[in-house]
Order: sequence, then structure tokens, then C-alpha cells
Amino acid sequence: MTTATYQALTEQEKREVRMYGCTEVQMREAVEQSITMKFSGPAMIVASMMSDAQEMVNTEYGEVDFMRAEDARQQLNRAKWVLFTYIMDRDGSVVAPMKG
Repeated sequence: MTTATYQALTEQEKREVRMYGCTEVQMREAVEQSITMKFSGPAMIVASMMSDAQEMVNTEYGEVDFMRAEDARQQLNRAKWVLFTYIMDRDGSVVAPMKG
């Protein structure tokens, strides 16, 4: 995202970019258009995101610098967003049936 694009965002959207690396609108679009969502459901998306975050902090690929740690943090935040948006209700109840 360019500086000009970031500066044009609302304060809420800037907060989302700091937390997730993208806006919630962009995230929702990516999740809902994903083939994984269509065939396996949101739980598989969460599991995949968490696996990706694990790989980002795997020291077998070298020292974990700030950028890798930040990418992993944002990936985990995206996974939590999918979990709370598509799988769990505010009280912690499961709202989306698991596929399989």
C-alpha cells in the first residue's frame, strides 16, 4: 500500500491496516472469494493462517527480525478475525457449522 493510499484511509481503516495488514473490507472480500472457504469452510482458513504464522517465526529460515514477527502478528490477527467473524458468536458459541 502506498503512502498516499494509506493517508486517504479513515482512522478506523488505518487502525485495521496496522492490526491486519489490510482493511476488514479487503479481508472479508478475500475470505469470501477464497476456494478454501467454498469447499472447506472458515475453520480451515483459520487453521491455514495459523500454520502460515508458525512458518513465519520458524527459525530454520533464519533469524526472526521485526518484519517477520510483524507479519506473523498480523497473520494471527487475521486468523482471529475470521474465527470471530465466521465461526463464533460474541458469547463464544459456535455459529458456523463445520464442514466435513
